[in-house]
Amino acid sequence: MSRRVLSALALPVGVSVAAAAAGFQLLCQGSEHPGEKKASEKEEKADKSRWYPSYMGKGERDIKPCNLTGLWKNDLGSKMQVFKVDNDGTFFGEYYTAVSSTKKPIQPSPLIGSQHLDENGQCTFGFTVNWKKFSDSTAVFVGQCFNGADGKEVLHTSWLLREKVDLEPDDWKATRTGRNTFTRMG
Repeated sequence: MSRRVLSALALPVGVSVAAAAAGFQLLCQGSEHPGEKKASEKEEKADKSRWYPSYMGKGERDIKPCNLTGLWKNDLGSKMQVFKVDNDGTFFGEYYTAVSSTKKPIQPSPLIGSQHLDENGQCTFGFTVNWKKFSDSTAVFVGQCFNGADGKEVLHTSWLLREKVDLEPDDWKATRTGRNTFTRMG
């Protein structure tokens, strides 16, 4: 009888235990094998470099940290300026949307966010934009910064936009969702 092989890298503990009980062979990363000595730092780096997709470069040495500070433009023409990322990952800025469903003139809106600072530079982040100057809505963005093999930074984001509605039955149409890709300007 052949044994099935599963990767335990992303399985919750309960699933891993259930899989083992059902006769599945679980594969773990080097440091997860019980009773085995810890891999050397050099071996760990070599192992990590095999898991990076080709667009990320060939290992940690080739990936420069992503810096959110600066001016970014998305695929719809909206722009955002991140002024500075603090040591704890907090940042502030302004968002200049190119699209709106309001009849009022579009104005720059404040944004506040937090970036997860990690070792390999492919950081995750989230920020909130308050459209208080021209709209009764708020948007939240979450995303990740990628440094491609060409060295260009790209932000892949997903967002939720909540608009104010007057009646509870209209609640179903108050939240929109979407995705945007930002590239650095200049």
